[in-house]
Amino acid sequence: MNFVSIRIITGDIQRLAGFYGQVTGLAPSWFGEDFAEIATPSCTLAIGSTRTLQMFEAGDTRPGANRSTIVEFLVDDVDKEYERLKPVLNDVVQEPKTLPWGNRSLLFRDPDGALVNLFTPVSADAIRKFRK
Repeated sequence: MNFVSIRIITGDIQRLAGFYGQVTGLAPSWFGEDFAEIATPSCTLAIGSTRTLQMFEAGDTRPGANRSTIVEFLVDDVDKEYERLKPVLNDVVQEPKTLPWGNRSLLFRDPDGALVNLFTPVSADAIRKFRK
């Protein structure tokens, strides 16, 4: 088994794909008007409109209702990313700070309210873990 993507369902795909494009610095690849992906070397962030749910028997998916998942991106310098992204971040939950497990972390919410973590390993153990 290989974990390849996580998908966020949204009522405004243009806005959300644009936001994550700004966060990652990567242009979304569009596969029709209802589905986009931002592919990184390790995983893909898929973004689907609510209309895509009609193609599945997905049950109870509600855009913007998630409060238990964090979308995480490993970055070279979280402080630089914070400065770059300040103009587009409307809901910063935690400015960059070093956490006990050795990552320096920035937490903010995307336009639909999902929590996003940009982090940089700074302790020797964390660096070893992520810089293999």
